Amino acid sequence: MNYTEISDAIRYIGVDDDTIDLFESQYVVPEGMAYNSYIILDEKIAVLDTCDKRGSEEWLANLAAALGDRKPDYLVIHHMEPDHAGTLAQFMQKYPGAVLVGNAKTFNMLPNYYDAGTMEKLTVKEGDTLSLGAHTLQFFMAPMVHWPEVMVSFEQTEGVLFAADGFGKFGAIKNETDDWACEARRYYFNICGKYGMQVQALLKKAAKLDIKVICPLHGPVLKENLGYYIGLYDTWSKYEPENKGVLIAVASIHGNTLQAAEYMKEQLEALGEERVSLMEVPRSDVAEIIEDAFRYDRMILMASSYDAGVFLPMEDLLVHLRAKGYQNRKVALVENGSWGPTAAKTMKGYLEGMKNITILDPVVTIKSAVKEADQEALAALAKVVKDA
Repeated sequence: MNYTEISDAIRYIGVDDDTIDLFESQYVVPEGMAYNSYIILDEKIAVLDTCDKRGSEEWLANLAAALGDRKPDYLVIHHMEPDHAGTLAQFMQKYPGAVLVGNAKTFNMLPNYYDAGTMEKLTVKEGDTLSLGAHTLQFFMAPMVHWPEVMVSFEQTEGVLFAADGFGKFGAIKNETDDWACEARRYYFNICGKYGMQVQALLKKAAKLDIKVICPLHGPVLKENLGYYIGLYDTWSKYEPENKGVLIAVASIHGNTLQAAEYMKEQLEALGEERVSLMEVPRSDVAEIIEDAFRYDRMILMASSYDAGVFLPMEDLLVHLRAKGYQNRKVALVENGSWGPTAAKTMKGYLEGMKNITILDPVVTIKSAVKEADQEALAALAKVVKDA
């Protein structure tokens, strides 16, 4: 796919960053990150978003190359987050005659970051349009997807949806693979996952548009099979499982609980469970665990007891699950404790504070090493999970 030219008039001017290690200082991005930006060349020229300050120099060069000897008339600010508005100050300094386009919340937030000085501002609201000549942008508010000021725009002539952080993914575009869903899923549940209701509201607006291309602020431009991407977003934002399957999340101190988890995985697979993901919580990226927790319809939490509670890596996972709105799933519990098992009680306390979580019986308690009686109990629990 040619990312530089979306059409004769609409161009990609974004930047790939393959030097970043942690996006938002928390998400591992081994394949880098794309900060997308676009330009529409018409009688009037509109630039759609800037980029993170890490890519400012390259972005300004891309913009200048696209403009040639012209100057931009508008800068549309879909999202004020610094990875998209991080070069706004340089843009305003270089192109002081451009009009900043945003909604009321955009311009309330703008002074938190920048002094716009005498820059002209055009405040748009739901359904407003902006004519550039042959192209017309229509604006739709998307509050809390995933910031309060977010909006999207739809270019009516060519059917292009500029989707802000919607339909984004981790990874630099030059490192893009055919498996879009993997890093898009991890991105969605960790960035936007808490806001399913708001994403649903945006999807309802998008359903009324004749969308031919989706231009997100991260990840590749989407031109084909749009129903696939929109369908995934619909499933994810309804908190419905994408696949039948089981995530086994295990937090083991000395290896005994891990041994039990490996036995549980074997039992489930022997029973015919096709998708079983086993992840060691202390050694795994928590964002990857969150991804699988939302992807599958069932989860087994297996953890050592610790300081009259639960081993802290498992507690950290539960805090993340609660923060991301984990719900509508069935969960089984296995605890380990040499003298006073407390992990299950602590894990259950977190789960009971989440929406529509079914805790499967029985809870299995292991005391230190896995013994034959423990294997029997684990095998019985595996059947309960398989049939749930």
